[in-house]
Amino acid sequence: MGALTIYQDSYINATILSNRFIDYYMTDANDAQLKVYLYLVRMMNAHLETSVGDIADRFNYTEKDVLRALKYWKDKELLDLDLDENGSVTGVHLKNICQLEKMGPTVESTHMPQPVAAPQSAAPVEGVIPIKPSYSASQVKAFKASHESPESGIDIFYLAEVYRKKPLSPSDISTIIYICEELGFSDEMFDHLLQYCTERNKSDFRYIEKVAISWKEAGVTTPEEADNLPGKYDRKVYEIMRQLGKTGNTPTKTEVSYINRWVCEYGFADDIILEACERTVLATEKNRFQYADSILKNWKEKGVGKISDVQDLDRQHEKKSSAKTSSGDRSAAGVNSSNGFNRFSQRGDIDFDELEKKIVKN
Repeated sequence: MGALTIYQDSYINATILSNRFIDYYMTDANDAQLKVYLYLVRMMNAHLETSVGDIADRFNYTEKDVLRALKYWKDKELLDLDLDENGSVTGVHLKNICQLEKMGPTVESTHMPQPVAAPQSAAPVEGVIPIKPSYSASQVKAFKASHESPESGIDIFYLAEVYRKKPLSPSDISTIIYICEELGFSDEMFDHLLQYCTERNKSDFRYIEKVAISWKEAGVTTPEEADNLPGKYDRKVYEIMRQLGKTGNTPTKTEVSYINRWVCEYGFADDIILEACERTVLATEKNRFQYADSILKNWKEKGVGKISDVQDLDRQHEKKSSAKTSSGDRSAAGVNSSNGFNRFSQRGDIDFDELEKKIVKN
């Protein structure tokens, strides 16, 4: 038999966008920045020309809006700009996102794959995040019955609906079972999880699942531990990130681990942590999390418990510095020298009237 010729009736006129752009760059970009970048990709794929004015007219922006968006993506290293002698943009070079070294987490790394088969639930293993399975109707029914209060007859699904103020979808029900069975959350912990997310106006079960996984990874087993543990999406984390000059960045797992250490292991309140961050920014532009950690570790070793303790340490440090400076000045002035002239201080606080009296008397 000869070779086959493969063809189809129609082709899709589409613009291909890298998944890495969606996973890593799209989160922090605003509306104008997204539209400008997507339009550039569209025009490049079609081999068409465009201009700053053309983009501004198409999206009802000013040219300054477009230029700001271009500069934003240039700072993100997704494109380069060709400029003429007057500084006007004459060309845009879109870079290959897949070849860039600086990459954040992808969707695949933050979402558990769902297998086709429905394995039997196993006991949670410490430190290991199990895969999220699918559940049969009989498994859902059995779970609901086992998590129903004998006194009130209220089950865990009803509780979730009350918090979310809307009916649960099949996907939501699967997530609840996964959190309780595979991640090992008790009814009390699941109730606290719903409260925690609802208080932050986050009722989407994808968010709830991410928080649950982060608590599991951190070894949280009680509501009290959960309250003291900043998560990746916690407002406290972003405040510390901002204080350290990390605005616009999604916190990494390492950065969150530092913050968790300061809060949980060191037991510091927010004002002490932010004070250390402020001092870090004034001292260095690099490795700020490590630098702040060294400050807080030192304070922990010296028994700091409140901000006034930090102020006491500052005063002690100033006294020691003043004493050293004073000792150094006396030495430089020749206090121990046999030369009589050198016994007088060479600084500007000499009492010349007293000196004159001594000279006249002698």
